[in-house]
Amino acid sequence: MKGLIEQPNAIKKAVAYVRVSSTAQTKRGDGLGSQETRCREYANYRGYDVVQVFSDDLSGRLIDRPGMKAMLAFLKKHRHDPHAVVIDDISRLARGVKAHIELRSAISLAGGVLESPSIEFGEDADSELQEFILATVSQHQSKKNAEQTLNRMRSRLLNGYWVFSVPIGYRYDKTRHEGKVLVRDEPVASILTEALEGFASGRFETKVEAKRFLDNHALFPKPKGQNELSHERIEKLLRQPLYAGYLQAPSWNISLREARHEGLVSLATFQRIQEHLDEKAKAPARKDMNTDFVLRGSVTCHDCGNALTACWSTSKTGKKHPYYMCYADKTCPSYRKSIRRADLEGAFETLLKSLQPTKALASLIQAMMKDAWDLRLAQASETRKAIKTKAAKIEKQIEGLLDRIVDASTPSVIAAYEKRIAALETERLVLDEQGRKTERPRHTFDEMFELAMSYLANPWKLWASGNTEHRRTVLRLTFAERLTYCRKNGFSNPNFSLPFKVLGAIQGEEKEMAHP
Repeated sequence: MKGLIEQPNAIKKAVAYVRVSSTAQTKRGDGLGSQETRCREYANYRGYDVVQVFSDDLSGRLIDRPGMKAMLAFLKKHRHDPHAVVIDDISRLARGVKAHIELRSAISLAGGVLESPSIEFGEDADSELQEFILATVSQHQSKKNAEQTLNRMRSRLLNGYWVFSVPIGYRYDKTRHEGKVLVRDEPVASILTEALEGFASGRFETKVEAKRFLDNHALFPKPKGQNELSHERIEKLLRQPLYAGYLQAPSWNISLREARHEGLVSLATFQRIQEHLDEKAKAPARKDMNTDFVLRGSVTCHDCGNALTACWSTSKTGKKHPYYMCYADKTCPSYRKSIRRADLEGAFETLLKSLQPTKALASLIQAMMKDAWDLRLAQASETRKAIKTKAAKIEKQIEGLLDRIVDASTPSVIAAYEKRIAALETERLVLDEQGRKTERPRHTFDEMFELAMSYLANPWKLWASGNTEHRRTVLRLTFAERLTYCRKNGFSNPNFSLPFKVLGAIQGEEKEMAHP
């Protein structure tokens, strides 16, 4: 070893400083332990008593490190009794010339004497030159490694492999020929697929409805310490092309391209999601619905597409008459041409009354919904089993950590185990709560079906109640977008919501025996 010469001063004690670049390196290998062994070997050769070891798991380009600050505080406290500061290699102190100079000076001012088995530190010109050359080489290696890493990451992206943090619904699987590749992480992947396809099909009309679906699912992961997803997270999930089997990284100048992993939904479904997100907010029912003009803001002009407004018009006799009219575009052929309220709202009520399925169709719907109900119950049963299995694994982890605490003697290690046990206990409590949420529903299928079918069978009945909230609900649940009214032909091609589209398709389709 370099620097193994007799110590001219009376230093008898030493501290060791060890460092790795990241927390992950402390888990994958024994870098800190190997450095400590080498430092202790050197200290023993020099006749030093190593009184404490300080460590960090941060980049060497950083100066503000917890372990380094703790060591400097220790040296200042024992300034009257100088200590040698032993490092395994010059790169362990810093990975940049500026950081090296500042930390070297800080150690000297605190009363420490820097030593290493790899280099002999001195105050003469030749020793300083050698030291700064090695520090410069260390900085160059750090930057070169960073450049090579970024280049490799970008090359992987160009080849269709995701290289960043794992998105919800996936996990990394290491393959022999392709390295780490994203694969489906069940059951989260299936849950997310249902949410994405539901939003694309219109089952979930808004992001809030998709969010509510995921929040209520026991096995879908939530942010730490929270019981629900944020609106920003939902937006990111719906905008993430990885779920369609594609990737992009604009900040790395990587355009949208096909990825090497399986998508959760098709590209067509993903595109429908984007179109849905980019649509203007639908407002079939105004929040400030006026009892005099219940359809104001919910009906558009056939000629220009703008929403109809409404007002009371006073005749020569002083009598007031209610009218709807187009008042948004002066170039519109229907501009300021009145539509009697009775005509427009009467046509709307006729449209609502027509939305009544036959008894035979109602029976078919009941059978279909019963099948869906039974499927949900089966899924809930599987969810409960998965929760119990996960809770059992956590219990086993806790027992293992308790055994380690009994054998441990270092206070810091015991504290770390106790912190981990507390986190596992919290996770187990969350699972218990999720398990209770997946218990059998409070109401029977017949009760729930009766409630749903009471609306699907006759939305007019709810509208006729005259209640403003009920009418707002009818507009939102019955129509997918604003209605279009023509002064001559009435309502044209109303876009019904998904349930009524399905009912119409079932009721209208022709059936015949399949040919052999």
